[in-house]
Amino acid sequence: MAFFVYILCAVTSMTCSGLLLRHFRRSGSALLFHSGIAFLCFAAANVILFFDLAILQHVDLKIWRNLVNLVGVILLLFALIRGKETR
Repeated sequence: MAFFVYILCAVTSMTCSGLLLRHFRRSGSALLFHSGIAFLCFAAANVILFFDLAILQHVDLKIWRNLVNLVGVILLLFALIRGKETR
């Protein structure tokens, strides 16, 4: 059951990323772009989590998951800080 939740979280993050990037193409907002890429990183981290716990049980992918999540959070933080400066 937990593996289903990991995949569902990845699909939800990919959907959010797709919607954010689609709206970015219309508006051109940098915040939407960075948010879309961040959610893409979160989706990748969920896919890595699934592979780590379900497929490759003998390999520890915790460092890679954390690095991908860190990149996503840094992108969001960068977008929020940069967005405040331009206002």
